[in-house]
Amino acid sequence: MSQTVEPKAEYQRRLAARQETVRRLDKQDALYANLRLVVFLAALAIIAAAIWGDDRLWVWLAVPVLAFVVLVVRHDRVIRARDRARIAIAFYEHGIARIEDRWAGMGLSGEGLAPTDHLCASDLDLVGRGSLFELMCLARTRAGQQALADWLCAPAEVDEILARQKAVDELRSRLDLREDLAQFGQGVREGVHPEVLVAWATAPQAFCVARARAIATLVGAALVVSFVMLLLGVATFPFIAAIAVAWAVTRPLSKGVRNAIAAIDEPKRELAVLAMVLARLEREPVASARLKALMARITSQGQSASACIARLHRLATWHEARNNQLFTPVAALLLWDVQFACAFETWRTRHGNHVSDWLNAVGELEALCSMSAYAYEHPRDPFPEIVEEGPFFHGDELGHPLLPSATRVCNGVRLDATTRMWVVSGSNMSGKSTLLRTVGINAVLAQMGAPVCAKSLRISPLTIGATLRIQDSIHEGRSRFYAEIKRLRAVMDLTKEAKPVLFLFDEILAGTNSHDRQLGAEAILKGFLDAGAIGLVTTHDLALARIADALTSRAANVHFEDHLEDGKLVFDYRLRSGVVQKSNALELMRAVGLDV
Repeated sequence: MSQTVEPKAEYQRRLAARQETVRRLDKQDALYANLRLVVFLAALAIIAAAIWGDDRLWVWLAVPVLAFVVLVVRHDRVIRARDRARIAIAFYEHGIARIEDRWAGMGLSGEGLAPTDHLCASDLDLVGRGSLFELMCLARTRAGQQALADWLCAPAEVDEILARQKAVDELRSRLDLREDLAQFGQGVREGVHPEVLVAWATAPQAFCVARARAIATLVGAALVVSFVMLLLGVATFPFIAAIAVAWAVTRPLSKGVRNAIAAIDEPKRELAVLAMVLARLEREPVASARLKALMARITSQGQSASACIARLHRLATWHEARNNQLFTPVAALLLWDVQFACAFETWRTRHGNHVSDWLNAVGELEALCSMSAYAYEHPRDPFPEIVEEGPFFHGDELGHPLLPSATRVCNGVRLDATTRMWVVSGSNMSGKSTLLRTVGINAVLAQMGAPVCAKSLRISPLTIGATLRIQDSIHEGRSRFYAEIKRLRAVMDLTKEAKPVLFLFDEILAGTNSHDRQLGAEAILKGFLDAGAIGLVTTHDLALARIADALTSRAANVHFEDHLEDGKLVFDYRLRSGVVQKSNALELMRAVGLDV
């Protein structure tokens, strides 16, 4: 789908409109505050006049009281509307910051959402500060954040990728939807914990609901009737007897009732915001099969998930009325706790098994909304073409999406059954590692269903393994070399699975001597190619670049160059064929003041 409106211009237009709304509502806020003060003073004047003057003036007190109530209601509406406008301002300011490459550190990092032993999440900056997750994520629920992180870390199947592409393209221009979801931001982000809701919803029933409801109805009726008889002076004994019976028959239920009441305490704080998110998603018209399927999942027995959850939240709110000192005696007569414990358990019986599916659907919808915002803000980034047969990776003018667009340098990469591997040589800081990250992160984008940072990309399903950010560990007594060969072993294990591997090895086996490094690297890379993998390996060791010759036509050498200008090293980050012919290590040492 073509996108005719430039995202930055549209964000600026909407930002200006919301700022004007805030200015207008600020004036209304001040006006209502002054009017409330005037009405309050008028009420005090009427009270004073009635006390020290004519008693008939008490009747006129109703006028300022009614006016004050109306002003409070309307003032509250103004305040809430202004709060919504301010959230929208922050939403569009953040969007403009992303477009202007000022977004790092402003969003959610996604820390803790990816597996700690993932074979490329850290290497490709999929999560963490300044990561792809931070750039993309607009999810307001924990379920949405986890879904996006899962999609970043695990490539989808071809049918799923294509379905997500259509859904993202459909949602791309839905700015109103994304702005509305932003309204639920902080409250939902800090509140909704899927594991808490699911654990509560699927826990075993605390007591026999049918028996408890029958007892509560009969005994509650007896208590009310006997209490009325007591008030009318008809008889005292029936009320005493009813209390004794109520104590005797509800005592066996007390533990189950207490557990049911206590169990709702934590989820009820989350239910209201979840119901709002669901209600907004349910109102959105959709056409793609993927979105229709997700919308169908947020229903239960013909009812929308938002309506079901909103009803449970209302029950929880009504139950809290027993905490009111004036209502407490009435609640005791009506066996309030038992009645509502039965209502909570009945809700769980009807809808509890659907809660997990609702949360998963909400998470996937929010992840798709995040990806649609990314697509909207990168209108020139195309969706990749997914090739069924592989391994295959043909990228034209590939760029790194986390680098500023003004300084980003793009290169083409072609890996397939003919040329399975590129050995990338070049000086320090010339762009070798960035090329690996560029290939990897675009493969991630392609296989999660998002647009890619390229002129075009054709890719087959691939599993990614990388060694770009391998570190030693003093606590585990592990050297960098040992950590690297452990990672290489883990990536090699991936080649036994059905999906071909895309390997991205940076300075392979740099932690050992040149002889062992050359022999070991050649054997390892040959093993990967024999197993059907494709990939890139970098080196600034020119001896290691000869590996491509040893692997005949399956591998090729490419390189980055640099040159001196006015005593300074200059890099153009352009990829060239062949092996690099020089090193810049001595120049870099001299540049930082070392006498070499």
